[in-house]
Amino acid sequence: MRAVTWQGKRKISVEEVPDPRIEEPGDAIIRVTSTAICGSDLHLYELFGPFLDAGDILGHETMGVVEEVGPGVTSLRVGQRVVVPFNISCGECWMCRRGLQSQCERTQVTEYGSGAALFGYTKLYGQVPGGQAEYLRVPLADYNTIPVGTSLPDERYLFLSDILPTAAQGVAYAGVGAGDTALVLGLGPVGQFAARIAAHRGARVIAADPVPERRAMAERYGVTVCDPDEVPDAVAEFTSGRGADAVVDAVGMEAHGSPGVHAAHTAIGALPDAVARPMMEHAGVDRTAALLQGIDVVRRGGTVSISGVYVGNADPLPMKTLFDKQITLKMGQCNVKRWIGDLLPLAERDDDPLGTADLTTHRVPLDEAPAMYETFQKKEDGCIKVVLDPAR
Repeated sequence: MRAVTWQGKRKISVEEVPDPRIEEPGDAIIRVTSTAICGSDLHLYELFGPFLDAGDILGHETMGVVEEVGPGVTSLRVGQRVVVPFNISCGECWMCRRGLQSQCERTQVTEYGSGAALFGYTKLYGQVPGGQAEYLRVPLADYNTIPVGTSLPDERYLFLSDILPTAAQGVAYAGVGAGDTALVLGLGPVGQFAARIAAHRGARVIAADPVPERRAMAERYGVTVCDPDEVPDAVAEFTSGRGADAVVDAVGMEAHGSPGVHAAHTAIGALPDAVARPMMEHAGVDRTAALLQGIDVVRRGGTVSISGVYVGNADPLPMKTLFDKQITLKMGQCNVKRWIGDLLPLAERDDDPLGTADLTTHRVPLDEAPAMYETFQKKEDGCIKVVLDPAR
């Protein structure tokens, strides 16, 4: 089969690789009909080389049709249309029963002290082959699939794999409700959905991003938008100087406005893997400009919810400010299955209130993935969300 593979920093190629096969009784093989490039895939493209091997298959936003099932699969049938959550969990352990599927005790990557294994996402999360391919092996398939209908296009369902529940969790963790003022930092795919979900909950939403096309998309959903440099003044005006009730950081570790850490990223990327790995695991390697801005502009007693990915273990935080302002921080890898019961009915509604069909800006054949990684990373050509079509 053809698959999108990592070959080195900013080096992506589509290669012929062996088809996946049933390895455990609970496995299923999915024929992929749509698979997306996620903003967190760009961290692999740019930074996470020390935890990848050449030839690793990328991708963790996937849906398709069941082609084959193992003898232990009980709830799936061949020909069924499914979405595949990006985290791999068992649904039965202590963590899963409490809605913390991203911490599944059966699939935790104990070698690196990490939570549940993920599709297509480095040794830190199990080095499981990803879904930017013609076929995908899904372990524990009874639980790690979301059966969906057949009448709606893929884009109405695909984002249930990651970015829609990630945004929903970010908004829920922020405690956003009707009448609140919510600030969303970053209007990539997760930020777009976070702003829409917050507005759907009845909040007044302001969102910041440096890219005009991203701001224009958010405005279609009643969101007040601004450039990141304008955030302090915009929030002060929006809230009569009090500050936002809640902030969702949908930017993460590669935020603009942190030139020193950006230089460190470049330097670490040039080191041998054996040297770079411990530096990335233990150093403060995150560009925290967006997070620090969120802390500055949230009101006293407010909440900052972090959906963007951070990886540094020594990142400095303004503890005096956090304590003095009584700020609550909530964060974490999304627990996809926890939110599907709320989100699937919204995705299937005729009026599509969260705009699941209004996010994809580029739908291209799998072979165009290398070029689209570059376009997405450089924020060129109005690129907000890329969906790859293995059948084209």
